[in-house]
Amino acid sequence: KINPPDIPDKAYYLEIDKSERLLRVKYAGDTYQQFHVASGRGGPGKKQRVGDRRTPEGIYRIAQLNTSRQFHFFIGLNYPNIEDARIGFRNDVISKEEFNQIIESLKYGELPPQNTALGGAIGIHGIGLETTEKLKMHAHLDWTKGCLALTNTEISALRRYVSIGTEVIIKE
Repeated sequence: KINPPDIPDKAYYLEIDKSERLLRVKYAGDTYQQFHVASGRGGPGKKQRVGDRRTPEGIYRIAQLNTSRQFHFFIGLNYPNIEDARIGFRNDVISKEEFNQIIESLKYGELPPQNTALGGAIGIHGIGLETTEKLKMHAHLDWTKGCLALTNTEISALRRYVSIGTEVIIKE
């Protein structure tokens, strides 16, 4: 659950600009730190459905913080948000029942269903096993299936600024 007491005393938030390929750690509107970020290889535009390999755009909150064998560390977001659900329902991507489940989950600060046609398991993660080839690819390409990726060192540094409930703004 994402409750106000879970938001850090010093309310950092993250702002991700997909076109600039930057993740900024912000505090009171000022950039505190920034990292190069890779996003979904599906190209520009907002995530619309599972498998489109696009990164969502909008305002999210951190819902999970997990060590990951595959990605070093995974910061899970509460995707889909209300706007994603509205668009998905309007475009017949999800049913009315799924729409209501998403809205209800978000209302209570819970992770929304991750198994709808909108997709799920969206977050910020590291690279995992870092090879020269992977680091080179990361520096020049958007390579994820829809998540945002940092190097392992960067994701470890980012962990200091975030907790459950931290706001994450993703824009094109």
